[in-house]
Amino acid sequence: MEATIMKSKTVGVLYYMIFFTALMAFNIYVLLDTFVIPHSIEHVQTEGDSTTDRRENLQTVQDGVTSGDEDAVDGVYTDNSYQDKNISVYITTERAFDADIYIADVKISDAGLLKTALAKDTYGINVTQTTSEQAKAKGAILAVDGDFYGAHTSGYVIKNGVLYRDTLREEEWRDDLVIYADGSLGIINEKDVSAQQLIDDGVVQSFMFGPAMVMNGEMVIGEDYEPSKEIAGNPRTAIGIVDDLHYLFVVADGRTDESAGLLLYELAQIMKSHGCKTAYNLDGGGSSTMYFNGRVLNNPTTDGHDFKEREVSDIVYVGY
Repeated sequence: MEATIMKSKTVGVLYYMIFFTALMAFNIYVLLDTFVIPHSIEHVQTEGDSTTDRRENLQTVQDGVTSGDEDAVDGVYTDNSYQDKNISVYITTERAFDADIYIADVKISDAGLLKTALAKDTYGINVTQTTSEQAKAKGAILAVDGDFYGAHTSGYVIKNGVLYRDTLREEEWRDDLVIYADGSLGIINEKDVSAQQLIDDGVVQSFMFGPAMVMNGEMVIGEDYEPSKEIAGNPRTAIGIVDDLHYLFVVADGRTDESAGLLLYELAQIMKSHGCKTAYNLDGGGSSTMYFNGRVLNNPTTDGHDFKEREVSDIVYVGY
């Protein structure tokens, strides 16, 4: 009798161990599938896709210069600026809130010069490259990291006029940034408008990180605004619009003894103080990177010890 009971217990323990091991393996696979394993869904056509009209308009602006032929527009670089007949970039650094901040003031002659790129020219989940790799591949003059759409399975994704994803994001309280074909910026909430309606309204780019920080020239977050994960200063990336075709790109270093990073409220203050009418927070932390003239200007870090770029899903850039 005792032997039977012992055998039964042994079998029970064995079944439990098998079930527990299988459950752990499944959970590990789910985590890897969500956050690590890349899923390529669509390869981006770099020429002749739905951005054709914008490229043709840009060619007219360039007086016959073929899109992508940067040398033909006689651009002039300095250590902190770029100038040609269509693009002006002026970069300054400032120290505020115990953080090192890089500010790129950008003016363009045509909205088609403000673009996004996807890592490896591929739309998908966990498909990543560094900001500098993506920027160099596109011949970007200036670039910053985007919204890291590929770390999520929901939320609108519109890049360069192409609608890649139209499922509502889970965090309904967060607003999206949209860029229209005329270069203007807007703030929308996905529960209020469909992705197809945005396309019909002329949206060519969308970003689903957030939050919106400035609208109609006024800050829309208060000093007490900090989601649970944002209670301390962090590296930050933001984009804002000052006037027609006049933009501000801002990256702040953080998580080090030399640069504490910024609270969202502090970042909003900076964007407003530089005249932004609309400003939006992009992906930050280890992703925060500013690229200019073939090099990374800031000091990207995830842990404050190792200084290197994090691979991301997408970038925002200025170029031909």
